[in-house]
Amino acid sequence: MAGPTAPSFERRLGLFQATTVNMTQMCGVGPFVTIPLMISTMEGPQAMFGWVVGAIIAIVDGLVWAELGAAMPGAGGTYLYLREAFQYRTGRLMPFLFVWSAVLFIPLIMSTGVIGLVQYAGYLWHPLVHSGGLSAKGHLVALGVVVLVVIALYRRIGDIGRLTSFFFVVMLISVLGVIFAAFTHFSPHLAFTFPENGGSKFFTGLGAGLVLAIYDYLGYNTAAYLGAEVKDPGRVIPRAIVISIVGIMGLYFLLQVGVLGVVPWQQAEHSSSVASLVLERAWGKGAAEVFTVGIIITAFASVFAGLLGGSRVPYNAARDKVFLSWFGRLHPRLHFPTAGLFAMGIITAIGSLFTLTDVISMLTAVFVLIQSVAQIVAVTVLRRRQPDLPRPYKMWLYPLPSIVALVGWLYIYKSAGTKPILLSIAWLAVGVAAFLVWARAERTWPFGPKEIKESFLTNAEEAVHGA
Repeated sequence: MAGPTAPSFERRLGLFQATTVNMTQMCGVGPFVTIPLMISTMEGPQAMFGWVVGAIIAIVDGLVWAELGAAMPGAGGTYLYLREAFQYRTGRLMPFLFVWSAVLFIPLIMSTGVIGLVQYAGYLWHPLVHSGGLSAKGHLVALGVVVLVVIALYRRIGDIGRLTSFFFVVMLISVLGVIFAAFTHFSPHLAFTFPENGGSKFFTGLGAGLVLAIYDYLGYNTAAYLGAEVKDPGRVIPRAIVISIVGIMGLYFLLQVGVLGVVPWQQAEHSSSVASLVLERAWGKGAAEVFTVGIIITAFASVFAGLLGGSRVPYNAARDKVFLSWFGRLHPRLHFPTAGLFAMGIITAIGSLFTLTDVISMLTAVFVLIQSVAQIVAVTVLRRRQPDLPRPYKMWLYPLPSIVALVGWLYIYKSAGTKPILLSIAWLAVGVAAFLVWARAERTWPFGPKEIKESFLTNAEEAVHGA
């Protein structure tokens, strides 16, 4: 009699659910809290072009994710891609550094959603916020939100897919409601009156604006993190990425133009809840309060979707003995990685105690080097090292999109600011030191032989021979 089989992931997410997971994560509270910052940075209506440039970078980078995610659909996303591409020269260093960084920057992204949620809740209950950010009561509410998200994620992926679809509908109603309200009271004069000498401000502010814009687009890769739980991943993952980026780009652009057409940009740049202000001016205080509740639910949904994908990242690293072993265990009945969920939930809670701008700058600087730039290199390395790897999707116009993405990411990294750059380099330096300690204990490279395992290529060959 055969013993019980080990728990494994269930492929339950189709194209619609994978796309809604991406879009729900992308369009959380981000644009509602960063539109004023974008207007201030780029000085007025030209902020709308910042979203377009950010979308171009997101699209070309999304094609990188699409090729890698379709070819290597497993839990953990970037970890798998860096493990396969960089094992030939640096052993396990790059996947180790990615997990080291991911357990910081993924929860920090979620922290911004929690902070934004409480800021909009402050429109309904003023004691939650003050001029410097969240109050003590606001921080307590933020911690409670994180606990609720973790509880909501403690279930099977099939149930989560249905819950995410509900959140997606609420998000869509909230965003479209703000857009519709704005265009019922739209003034072209307000929206398209540019300041004098605005051209010079556009170029000087573009870098800082792109840091904000790309932060708002983050999440188009969530389905790739869930690759082990996506049905027909070679077809679904690329389509979900492209559809979600194009769809969110349209919503963001309309939202930005709509806000500028209702509230003078000189006033909008100082608002902490600009969407509620638009609704109040268009439809009155009551409607603004109702839609603010929808925005709060949307923010909750983005944190929910982000921790869903992020909690899977350390799983394969732990299974490969590149991270703490208890991150590699699945719940015996519900089949999800409990340690990853709890650990990232704790870091999200800690991150919610800081200011929004500090968290955005830090997380951007951390993930650019070890995820975005490294993945672009990985696409080229894998095409050369593993030419026979099945690629259900190949990047359009290769290598042009990857080159554009590389230039864009390096520009964004430079624009993050000196302090975040130095902190990100310091974090990576500590990660390298931690890797060397671990590598010496495990007697692996550079203190032992490299272990070359072309896992996805081997699995594909076995499938062909088995057939």
